[in-house]
Amino acid sequence: MMAETSRTTVGGYLATRLAQIGLRHYMAIPGDYNLALFDRLLENKDLTMISCCNELNAGYAADGYARAHGVAAMLVTYSVGGLSAINAVAGHYAEDLPVIVISGGVNTHSEPENQILHHSLGEVRYDYVRQMFKPVTVETVNVRLAEEAPGQIDQALAACLNRRKPVYLEIACNIANQEVPAPQPYQFLTRHGSDPGALAEAVEQTAAMLNAAVKPVAVGGAKLRMAGALEGFQKFVEASGHAVAMMPNAKGFFPETHPNFIGIFWGPVSSAGTASIVESADVYLFAGPVLSDYASCGHTAEINQAKLILAGPDFVRLPGATYNGIRLDEFLTALADKVRPNPTSLASFNRIRTETVPEPPVNREARIQTRRLFAQIQSMLDANTTLITETGDSWFNAMNLKLPEGSSFEIQMQYGSIGWSVGAALGYQLARPDRRVIACIGDGSFQMTAQEISTIIRYGLKPIIFVMNNGGYTIEVEIHDGPYNTIKNWNYADLVQVFNADDGHAWGCRVTTEGGVEEAIKKALGHDGLCLIEVVLDRDDCSKDLLEWGARVAANNSRPPVPTAGFR
Repeated sequence: MMAETSRTTVGGYLATRLAQIGLRHYMAIPGDYNLALFDRLLENKDLTMISCCNELNAGYAADGYARAHGVAAMLVTYSVGGLSAINAVAGHYAEDLPVIVISGGVNTHSEPENQILHHSLGEVRYDYVRQMFKPVTVETVNVRLAEEAPGQIDQALAACLNRRKPVYLEIACNIANQEVPAPQPYQFLTRHGSDPGALAEAVEQTAAMLNAAVKPVAVGGAKLRMAGALEGFQKFVEASGHAVAMMPNAKGFFPETHPNFIGIFWGPVSSAGTASIVESADVYLFAGPVLSDYASCGHTAEINQAKLILAGPDFVRLPGATYNGIRLDEFLTALADKVRPNPTSLASFNRIRTETVPEPPVNREARIQTRRLFAQIQSMLDANTTLITETGDSWFNAMNLKLPEGSSFEIQMQYGSIGWSVGAALGYQLARPDRRVIACIGDGSFQMTAQEISTIIRYGLKPIIFVMNNGGYTIEVEIHDGPYNTIKNWNYADLVQVFNADDGHAWGCRVTTEGGVEEAIKKALGHDGLCLIEVVLDRDDCSKDLLEWGARVAANNSRPPVPTAGFR
């Protein structure tokens, strides 16, 4: 006789599974369609609810959490909640982040009974939210039968973890409390190995091409992380002895203190000497790159297809041959055993490298400039820091910072949604309270998502946030200027007191001089709570690399349309 199976609810089943895949927190915005789910998740003491100010910010927080923890979850209500979050979820998809988007759904009786419901389009068709999520997720699941819920939940979580992309899981509001069998053992992560024949031949052909080269180079890209290939890439570099550059959206994925590291490859705005070495190589291996307009400086990076070995998450492309079904981590590890050491490109770089000229001492009365601000931020970095940089001039200044061993770096370059970094700092710090998070945010971006400062304060998190106040959207100014790039000024530092209210412990200040920045950093490093440092900068104070990059991206954007046949 079979033993009686223990029972739980659909919501309880979901909560158990979230805890089993390692989650400790989930971002949340309540709404009447998801309140029963909230009740069940709150019963699980292994999970903590993090209440955010709105769904978009919750999505950005999930983004940061997934970067730090490996997976994240957020809970929203039907339609108005989900659609408010969908921009952030598109960012999860673009940036290869596994996030489980959980939404309450309409009552299972409503559509058959022809009921028009609130939060909807005013029509009796309720699958439109799931359809909208399809392009920005790898799985969309609608739970409407309790007996099917366990299988559907497991299916969604497995898709999220295995494909390293977001999923959308909608659970009807009258299903969350229905009983189902308790979760049984299940292996969510089931990575399949490479096709043996394809892997062997790809490694053989790649090694032959690299070993025949005079001056080969390696370049690392953003998809190294999602492919689990960071360790394999480092093994390959150490075995080959090649000079290694990283693309800007992969900064921090390879130790910048490593003797083979030569800088950031970003076309015309690369680190000093880096582009010359990469572009003059007779063979280059790009591992996990994203060759977008932003990452390639308006597609102006000089990459010759005849010299390119392109290794993606599941393929290897050589001149004249493509091998599919190959895991990047396995490919790089196997290649390390076949490649012969050749440090020629590294020796070439060392001959042309220029040592960084030390910044002069702080001039306490001098008006602060962006370059001098980031020189002081450099002094804050150590093995325990994570630097988060918002879309804008912060990208370009941060690229020139040298990351100490153990220091990490996060950027949202592929999607580039301004305002991302406030929520991302929240999520990252939540997942890694042991690290000091430093975020660099422009004032225009900050105005998009400033409310989440209150959530950071609410949960006692302690990032240091620099808000660069120069009165506008600087990155847009350099691509295409106009009156639309000027914003209403705020007293940013004063917002800390607004969000502190009666129980917060955050600290904020406004600085205009080099000495003011120095004093603010000293106080922030010793403060037990969030610190917001508003740095007042000139509107036209930006890095020279942004000027160059902006001109090239603008040129790429402004290419004229191809004439239509038959028209002159």
